[in-house]
Amino acid sequence: MKMKEWRGNLLLLVTAIIWGSAFVAQSVAADLVGTFTFQALRSLLGGLELLPVVAGNAVMRRKRGVAPIGKRRTLWCGGILCGVMLCVASCLQQGGIAYTSVGNAGFITAMYILLVPLLGLFFGKKVGSRLWICIVMAIVALYLLSIKDGFHMSKGDLLMLACALAFSVHILLVDHFSPKVDGVQLACIQFFVAGLLPLPLMLFFERPTAANIAAAWLPIVYAGVLSSGIGYTFQILGQKYTRPSVASLLMSLESVFAVLAAALILHQVPTLRETLGCVLMFAAIILAQLPERSRARDKNG
Repeated sequence: MKMKEWRGNLLLLVTAIIWGSAFVAQSVAADLVGTFTFQALRSLLGGLELLPVVAGNAVMRRKRGVAPIGKRRTLWCGGILCGVMLCVASCLQQGGIAYTSVGNAGFITAMYILLVPLLGLFFGKKVGSRLWICIVMAIVALYLLSIKDGFHMSKGDLLMLACALAFSVHILLVDHFSPKVDGVQLACIQFFVAGLLPLPLMLFFERPTAANIAAAWLPIVYAGVLSSGIGYTFQILGQKYTRPSVASLLMSLESVFAVLAAALILHQVPTLRETLGCVLMFAAIILAQLPERSRARDKNG
């Protein structure tokens, strides 16, 4: 495996850690502010966080005489498209959490590990038989981790299923645009689009007060600075060097890290079932990273 691919995988692993612990923040925020309010504030905060980085990188390029990466039209097109899909996916996820259990929410959202390669087939991206085995292993692991009392489709579950589909499209868009443009600029534009779109809906349907926002400041800051600003930026940078099907497997580790975070922070010791789920998920990730025996390896597989 090339060094760039290792770096991409490491960034996606850190992303999974951040996203796994972010479920706690989202669950707390759902009881304090509306879906559109939370999405608007967290995304705008993530965009503002990256503005100094974008400006600093631009100054460094000018000093070194380095030309900008990619075309400006491609950057804005990618940023807007990724931002729209991120907004849709995040609103569906935040709205669904209020109507279903955290376990069901985590399991259904992570179904993008199956949807990404399925959607990729429509764009000519082939998937090898071993990766399909890894996907099945990961789905079983997610079931062991998340589903405790049977699986029932409720209103919230349907919202989470739509969320998984939206995240799958988002992953494929990032895979398409991230190698062509500056990753930090792409992420910054994405966040401002994802934050501005819910503003009219927030003002019309939810009408948040300063007291509500103040009560939810900690989960909003966590989701904005870490989950959005750092997590989604690492996703874009990591996917420059990682195939989308493998990237979706790595990012699905968020369910594993959610269990580990609960054990470390909340002292909730994982059950044998959850431990087996963690082991199976890690096994699927390791198996997916092993080099292919075939000499004619498909880069999109």
